[in-house]
Amino acid sequence: MSETAVFAALANPVRRAVLQVLREEGPQPVAALATRFDLARPSFSEHLKVLRDAGLAGETRSGRQRVYRLEPDPLREVRDWLAPFESFWSERPAALGEVLDEEILDAL
Repeated sequence: MSETAVFAALANPVRRAVLQVLREEGPQPVAALATRFDLARPSFSEHLKVLRDAGLAGETRSGRQRVYRLEPDPLREVRDWLAPFESFWSERPAALGEVLDEEILDAL
């Protein structure tokens, strides 16, 4: 698993929402997860695959049912990578807001 794969997986709001459900409610069967999202089943399955490939979600098979669970280790790695930036954010929140505003404007 690479940092790039983890950040790419976290970049998508659907995948972040899946991780949030798994964090808040624990392991979930695919069918239960899928009903929460307005996506075609193949599209949702692709999101689950990205999460698995990034190491953010694990899968257990029980008969015909697949149950997904949160795998927190890659998130710890992201937290550790971000930790040095926390002092910057807490010391200069206005500056961060300005930088983000500029980034958004540049992206448009």
